Amino acid sequence: MQLVDLLKRIPVLEIHGDDSREISQLVFDSRKITDNSLYIAMRGTVVDGHSFIASSVEKGAKAIVCEEFPENIDENVTYVKVKDSSKTLGQLASNFYGNPSEKLKLIGVTGTNGKTSVSTLLFDVFKNLGYDSALLSTVEIRIADQVIPATHTTPDVITINKILAQAVEEGCEFAFMEVSSHGIAQNRIEGLQFKIAGFTNLTHDHLDYHKTFDEYLKTKKRFFDELDATAIAITNIDDKNGNVMLQNTKAVKKSYALKTMADYHGRLLEVDFNGMLLNFNGKEFWTTLTGKFNVYNLLLVFGIASELGFGQEEILQAISQLKRVSGRFETFKSDGGIIFIVDYAHTPDALENILDSINDIRTKNERLITVFGCGGDRDHAKRPEMGNIATKKSTLAIITSDNPRTEDPAVIIKEIEAGVEPQNFSKYTSIPDRKEAIKMAIKFAEPKDIVLVAGKGHETYQEINGVKHHFDDKETINELWKLMSK
Repeated sequence: MQLVDLLKRIPVLEIHGDDSREISQLVFDSRKITDNSLYIAMRGTVVDGHSFIASSVEKGAKAIVCEEFPENIDENVTYVKVKDSSKTLGQLASNFYGNPSEKLKLIGVTGTNGKTSVSTLLFDVFKNLGYDSALLSTVEIRIADQVIPATHTTPDVITINKILAQAVEEGCEFAFMEVSSHGIAQNRIEGLQFKIAGFTNLTHDHLDYHKTFDEYLKTKKRFFDELDATAIAITNIDDKNGNVMLQNTKAVKKSYALKTMADYHGRLLEVDFNGMLLNFNGKEFWTTLTGKFNVYNLLLVFGIASELGFGQEEILQAISQLKRVSGRFETFKSDGGIIFIVDYAHTPDALENILDSINDIRTKNERLITVFGCGGDRDHAKRPEMGNIATKKSTLAIITSDNPRTEDPAVIIKEIEAGVEPQNFSKYTSIPDRKEAIKMAIKFAEPKDIVLVAGKGHETYQEINGVKHHFDDKETINELWKLMSK
């Protein structure tokens, strides 16, 4: 593609050189430069990409996008000056791949909890409705039946456009995407045209990155602020920050709720470990998903599908055929009568939601044993909060390792223990080894008891000192149960 075509709709400050050059690929990592690349020099928090302009030219870059021209200009190279390279990358990527987000109905889901579940449920609902779609989630990236491993909640903007272009090529009409706060802050959704933006909730998370809750909130809100007037913004107005998301958006405003009147209103009629009887906008249906947080997830799915023009009856029929998302309130019963639940809950709000959902279902004759930990090199403030929640709402809490990363697991556990209230001291124990912690839970459990293993959900690894070791909670439970029940 010619550079001049790549620069369409981009506010260029100055160009030095020939803008008709053929460009073979877009690169923002100078190590990946090949002949005829366009190198985008971006300022990072640690490294400034402008310092790699000269080496990029040596490796074969024929055009450079930057915020300031280098001292030494190579006359065989075209230099393009822009105000913000990071934001420009998004539009360049869209142009390079033929603006695929404009050819699809792109739906973005943001919030602290529920992004993966809602995006995946939408993908599955639309499959049930007879449509091939694309899915970009934490768990996996899918184009119809093709699965691509996921590495980030929100991939880089070049990868996103490449996936969306492939989806267009495969005949997909819809694409469902998790939109993380990191992705928004790092301009990874810049240049994308969203048809619908959905908001789940906002609670304490990622403050290791955003520093303050206010900054975290403003980052999420930016997603809605930047929608155009042809888009639809649908928000959870039961969440105290739900309406905040809509304050400055140009998009059409829609709402969903369980507690207040909204465009999409839901009621939980019956619930057990096998599923729920729900009422959405006056229509009753059954789902195998369970837990109040899943009522919100499904209600957002219902609202988005309705806004895309589908009939409410056919949507509810498609929802009633859904299976549970991997690692999200995934329930299985042992032959000894113990109920095991594996869930990704790794924030205070998510852990409280899952424990409340279990406590709403159980008759209190069964004990609830919770195995959980907190990730290393992440927000320290949520650790004591999670210690308090788990010990308050469980019969027994076993504090263990999650992904300690480069931190000492013992230090993480001590920070979690700091939040346990004196009256709950007898309700917890600490076992740093996650496998041993799960083993203890199984040993302690009796028939009809409930064992919740929280924090990792779908993950199949444990990261210790920068190394990922194979570890799957579901696999570990099954292995230990077989060994211990002989």
